[in-house]
Amino acid sequence: MTYPTPELDSVSRQLTSLERPKKAKMLVVDDEPDNLDLLYRTFRRDFQVLKAESGVQALAVLAEEGEVAVIISDQRMPEMKGTEFLSRTVPDFPDTMRIILTGFTDVEDLVEAINSGQVYRYITKPWDPTELKAVVQRAAETYELLKQRTEELQRSQAQTALLSTITQTAQQAESVDACLEPIAAAFGKNFKADVCILQLVDSNSLVTAQGVFSLGGAATNWLANDPLVQAAIASQQIQVSVNIPADTNLSAVEHYTASGTQAHLAIPIMYRKQVLALLSLQWLQPCTLTEEELVMLHLSAQQVALAIVCLR
Repeated sequence: MTYPTPELDSVSRQLTSLERPKKAKMLVVDDEPDNLDLLYRTFRRDFQVLKAESGVQALAVLAEEGEVAVIISDQRMPEMKGTEFLSRTVPDFPDTMRIILTGFTDVEDLVEAINSGQVYRYITKPWDPTELKAVVQRAAETYELLKQRTEELQRSQAQTALLSTITQTAQQAESVDACLEPIAAAFGKNFKADVCILQLVDSNSLVTAQGVFSLGGAATNWLANDPLVQAAIASQQIQVSVNIPADTNLSAVEHYTASGTQAHLAIPIMYRKQVLALLSLQWLQPCTLTEEELVMLHLSAQQVALAIVCLR
């Protein structure tokens, strides 16, 4: 990834500092306890393994735990066949890789399931552990690739929607003040912030005009007394704290403790080396924006600067 400025490279390292590799989730389903335990032991080192003894129980596990990378299910189970269970997971979890275990020649069921995209592979019982591990590893890699492509598409669509909102707002608003709230709402929703404030700046000081977006009702604006905001305006560079309770410089600041804010990103809206406004994104949990989201944020902030200039 190439960043528009070295500043973004530094901020990105902070924003991704909380990310830790996590084991992918997989669900194993078999009505025979010995087989279920064997599957669990086979994959527990490489995956976070969830277990279920029937299709009905497995659906309940997915409802509670959410999407998993891989599902391995026995075919012959009471109440619900494996292929029936797997078919019911497709609408909610289309990217999940599904593997069926069968000790019988259920050719018609398997062919239909595979052809309809409901099953990635089938393995005959008794299975070879080495073969099964290899199949599951390839399935997990395929899942990660699908998720990556899906996320890239979603980011592209989000960026297009955000830039479109900024442009349309600039065209339709009658004044600079009128454009602040809809733009703040667009940024807040796009970056899943709990609070987003876009406030005008004049002579390096915040002024009254502001737009506020809040998921939890009314939000208190304490930006005038915030160290990150002051630093962002003074340095004309993005300022961030990804985990305020662990930040010795900010953890004791009263407005952070009072509001419950755990992450804060302060972005100066710049035009020709002049700060026109300050964009504040606040989260009630530690922040983990991706590099791509950070670049999108930077480019969108530049678009906001142009919108403000045009409306003045």
